[in-house]
Amino acid sequence: MTSASSSSARSLFAESKQRLAERVQVNMNNIASLARQIQRGSKSNELLMKAARDTACTEPLMESTEQNLKKMQLISVHIGYQLESIQKSAELINEINDHVAGLHR
Repeated sequence: MTSASSSSARSLFAESKQRLAERVQVNMNNIASLARQIQRGSKSNELLMKAARDTACTEPLMESTEQNLKKMQLISVHIGYQLESIQKSAELINEINDHVAGLHR
């Protein structure tokens, strides 16, 4: 009987050893997967940091562009005022020419 129980114990030990080896393999695979995800995550973080730095670098350019656009808008308004003044002067010149022409007749 001892050989039967001894054989049964060896069989149970072998099964336990096999299950333990399988669990170790699964855990190793999970650790490798986790390491890959962490590595990808760190690359994502680097990309996000680069994008943030690039955005920060463009901020002064955007502010400068905004200021230039405001200046151009002011120039456009002033040119509009000058155009109105020129048109009024041209109308007055036409009226004066008509008046002078009427005096010579």
